Amino acid sequence: MSQDDVNQDQSATPGDDGVPAPATDPWKGLRGVMAGTLVLEAITVLLALPVVSSVGGGLRWWSVLYLVGLAIVMIVGAGMQRRPWAIQFNLGLQVLLLAGGFVHLSILIIGVVFAAVWLFVLFLRADVKKRMDAGLLPSQRMSGA
Repeated sequence: MSQDDVNQDQSATPGDDGVPAPATDPWKGLRGVMAGTLVLEAITVLLALPVVSSVGGGLRWWSVLYLVGLAIVMIVGAGMQRRPWAIQFNLGLQVLLLAGGFVHLSILIIGVVFAAVWLFVLFLRADVKKRMDAGLLPSQRMSGA
């Protein structure tokens, strides 16, 4: 489902299946969670630099470039959560973070922890969609009903 599908009808009139559309954008909060998660993830990656430097046998130019570049892409990506491809982009960043295990084991551990966070975000997204399709969101309830 693309973001355009989500944003098509924001009015409170019933849709084709008789379920009223939400009065407010139900995806706004989830986009904020995803953006915040990416920012926290970028900070965590940058904080791993001293760990890799002291415990991992030192930083090399390519490992610094990889980690700092990944953190910058995460911060830029946090501002692009309204795009229809944002979920795929976020999950692609998780693959890149997991691949950072070649830099140091600590980066792989960070990747595993944040992969679990993103799985939970996907679970929340599916739950919101299910509730929206069933008309159970608070903004879909008719007043006086």
